[in-house]
Amino acid sequence: MSGIDNEKRFIEAAGCICQSIGRRIIPLAPRLAPTAQEIRLRLNRPVTIVCREITYYITQNGGLVSTPIAGSMLSVSKSDIADTFHNLCNYSVYTRQNEIVNGFITMRGGHRAGICGTAVMNSDKITNIRDITSINVRISREHKNCSKTLTDKLMSKSGGVIICGAPCSGKTTVLRDMARIISTEYCKNVSLIDERGEFSGISAGGFQNDIGLCDVFDCYLKSTAMIQAIRSMSPDIIICDEIGCDDDIAAVEQSVNCGVRVIASVHAANELELKRKKNIKKLVATGAFSTIVFLGGKSKPGEIVKITDVGDVFGA
Repeated sequence: MSGIDNEKRFIEAAGCICQSIGRRIIPLAPRLAPTAQEIRLRLNRPVTIVCREITYYITQNGGLVSTPIAGSMLSVSKSDIADTFHNLCNYSVYTRQNEIVNGFITMRGGHRAGICGTAVMNSDKITNIRDITSINVRISREHKNCSKTLTDKLMSKSGGVIICGAPCSGKTTVLRDMARIISTEYCKNVSLIDERGEFSGISAGGFQNDIGLCDVFDCYLKSTAMIQAIRSMSPDIIICDEIGCDDDIAAVEQSVNCGVRVIASVHAANELELKRKKNIKKLVATGAFSTIVFLGGKSKPGEIVKITDVGDVFGA
């Protein structure tokens, strides 16, 4: 991604934050944009910018420090949180309720804001989140051809693929680029399951990211979207993010029984962490996956550190 694109996306994400804080962050774009991953607001705490190698805090005069200085920091007020939350919802909280109860709001461009506060419960289900105390804006990036070598290698093999990595390791970025390449260069029918709107970055009915010629199931539950895709879109390949619940496993099993290849990501930084996940063992037992790819950490997002056969990790 070029520096211009990095800066544009940083400013786009920062523009969703309340004006009193956003106007302090945006001038820092030339310095922070290349490596910034998150902008964190915590009630009565310093504004925080998380970069690949270092975390910065903003001072009252707009400077950056790596360690908070008592009495000198730009602190987040209750009104800052409230204004930012309403900005994120485009001043229509009700229309974003389904996302809010899941703890996040997807913004224009595919940026995602995580929120936390006090849960409102009804029959053991979260129906709302009130008294929001933290907002974490994750900056979406688009790195075209970052998966080119990997995709070419995987398309010469059969079976599904699991992309593994820790948070902020670039799983979504890699999957998005794979979807673009597979649907255009390989001319495959790809159903892209975009449960949280991060792949396509859909806004006002239009895609903000280049996802090629995919059929996009935006904001569907993964398991529901997989079944609908099989029934209605005749996919060669289904691509989705963060797979692993029981419903997902059943949907993957149905996909493979219908001859559909699945490429999905899993939160796991290494083989040991992956093998500890009980549902991943069930997922592998479906026979849907033949290859596992491990990404590097947050300091080198999208970097491939290992490609291995499923049998080498979980046994034949």
